[in-house]
Amino acid sequence: QINFVACQLFALLAAFWFRIYLGPTHASSAVRHAFATLFGIYFAVFCFGWYSIHLFVLVMMNYGIMNMASIPNIHRYSFVVAMGYLTLCHISRIYIFHYGILTTDFSGPLMIITQKITTLACQLHDGIGRQAEELTAEQNRLAVKTKPSLLEYLSYLLNFMSIIAGPCSNYKDYVAFIEGRHVHMKLLEVNWKQKGYDRLPDPSPTGAVMYKLCITLVSLILFLTLTRNFPMAYIIDNEFLDKTPFLSRLGYLYVVTQAAKPKYYFAWTLADAVNNAAGYGFSGVDERGTFHWDLLSNLNIWNIETATSFKMYIENWNIQTAAWLKRVCYDRAPWYPTALTFVLSALWHGIYPGYYFTFLTGILITLAARAIRNNCRHYFLSSVPLKTAYDVLTWAVTQLAVCYTVAPFVMLAVEPTIKFYK
Repeated sequence: QINFVACQLFALLAAFWFRIYLGPTHASSAVRHAFATLFGIYFAVFCFGWYSIHLFVLVMMNYGIMNMASIPNIHRYSFVVAMGYLTLCHISRIYIFHYGILTTDFSGPLMIITQKITTLACQLHDGIGRQAEELTAEQNRLAVKTKPSLLEYLSYLLNFMSIIAGPCSNYKDYVAFIEGRHVHMKLLEVNWKQKGYDRLPDPSPTGAVMYKLCITLVSLILFLTLTRNFPMAYIIDNEFLDKTPFLSRLGYLYVVTQAAKPKYYFAWTLADAVNNAAGYGFSGVDERGTFHWDLLSNLNIWNIETATSFKMYIENWNIQTAAWLKRVCYDRAPWYPTALTFVLSALWHGIYPGYYFTFLTGILITLAARAIRNNCRHYFLSSVPLKTAYDVLTWAVTQLAVCYTVAPFVMLAVEPTIKFYK
């Protein structure tokens, strides 16, 4: 954990230096690719020691697949090899650590690299192996029409901004960032009008970075206080179960679930700030002319805490993973896309039984929530008080459903999960 925080803080400083002294106007794309790759490899070795060899083996295996496999099958082969290698590593960890895994271990970066490998393979397949009319608008926009060089491939997968905690980004966005086209490309996508400008503006990420570092600091304080004082394991303590009324147990379940969130808020927001500090993550400008740096953001805390539907909750939690699942599974699944997406999410996370309890339950909760919304919501839209009552009720039910769904994810094992259900 100390190595993780140290690497991310050093990456933050390196990112500022990278943007100022190795910006596109000061260094060539090759130099920027090389620097990002070498620093990323150093961070991986420093943080995970010899376990980092797994990252490099997976990367080189899939580079070989990308160059030797036929385009119609490149996404299939890459997916099978990347997910297969990740699953083998998950299996080895469960037998070595017996559930007592560290918060940060080599499987975290391996999971992010698996996302990037499969994302690039699918986008290469779209760009070279399919016709434009076969693609959705998003697939057409992200399609990659030329295979990357070895340096570009290594830089995309192993760059120091994302190797430790992600997030996964699209290859075209990353290359545009390295080549200095990232911000202007996003401004042109939203039809920026050059009113009074001789050229497109060059927005600074400093304000966004400072804001996200404040969230990181608050999350760290909450983790050191709230998380440690309200462990998830206490909800299955025999004395607690025997002496606490049912409604009080539900209330405490909500509290311990809230207490489990700050470590994710900390890690994901800090990772987002690192990318922004390097100049990566610009998403565009809104109607009021405000520049936004949330292209790589992994969560929206306000939307999470005020979510009135299960769909809204999961769309704002681990956003980049949800986008990856949609692009490589949901949009391409020949049947049962919702079920297959949840199963892939469970498999990607690992082989602990708690993950499968959580994601299989998530299928049922999603379908139930969709049915309730489609059949009941329109009865509550006739007046403001009714709509407010509906929102309050669905917020409470959503939060409780999330608590019920994610508790096994934290507990991992079968025995505590069954005890919790009972």
